[in-house]
Amino acid sequence: MDVSDLYRTDGDDAVVLHVHVQPAAGRSAVVGRHGSALKVRVAAAPEGGRANEACAALLAETFGVGAAEVELAGGATSRTKSFRLGGLDLEEFPRRLERALAPGPAAKRR
Repeated sequence: MDVSDLYRTDGDDAVVLHVHVQPAAGRSAVVGRHGSALKVRVAAAPEGGRANEACAALLAETFGVGAAEVELAGGATSRTKSFRLGGLDLEEFPRRLERALAPGPAAKRR
């Protein structure tokens, strides 16, 4: 599965990930692709930045980085956002992204 259109590298240990967020969902989860973005649902409402914070927390959990390593890089008030994820092994990141997109129990457990 080619996931290279979902992100770009940003330095030696970081990527900028394109994300399409559906706020106020029943539960938070990575649910697939939305064009050239990772589609996620978050339970938080889009009020006061809560959905952005929930999305950042979900991305940190999904990609195994600390919460401080995930920052909103663009699209604060849009469903289409960019998040910068730091502290990554850039060779391993595409495999983690593929696993997050794979159907099955591992993708559904969040």
